[in-house]
Amino acid sequence: MADAWLRARLADAGAVAGSVHRRRDELLLLEASIRLPPPVVAAIEAIPKGKGMAGLAWSRRSPVSTCNLKDDESGDVRPGARAVDAGAAVAVPVFDDAGQMRAVVGFAFTEATPLSPDALASLDALAASLP
Repeated sequence: MADAWLRARLADAGAVAGSVHRRRDELLLLEASIRLPPPVVAAIEAIPKGKGMAGLAWSRRSPVSTCNLKDDESGDVRPGARAVDAGAAVAVPVFDDAGQMRAVVGFAFTEATPLSPDALASLDALAASLP
C-alpha cells in the first residue's frame, strides 16, 4: 500500500525517486522506496533522530532540502544519499492530529535547483496525505 501511495505522490510532484519512513519509537523505519539504489535502501532501513535528511526533518520538525544531492556541503546529506541519481531532494515530516511526528516522506528531483517556498508547501501537502 505504501509503495502505491508513494508512486502516486512522486508522479503528482514530478519527482524521480522517493521514500516513506514511519516512526517506530526512536527510529524511522523504511516502509517504501521508489527508484533508490540497493545500497541506499540498505543504508536507510532504520534512521535515528537527527541523522541524515529524514532524521533531521524529524528533529527539526520541518522539511530538510538540498538543491544538489551530489554536491551538498551543508552536512545535512549523508554520503550514501549521493548515490541517488537526482538533483534536488527534500525530506518532509508528517504529523498526526496531536502534533506528533509520525513519518517522513522523501522526494528527489532530476533538476539540481533550489525548491521554492511554494514547491515546499505543495510537497508538504502531498506528504500530509500519507494514510
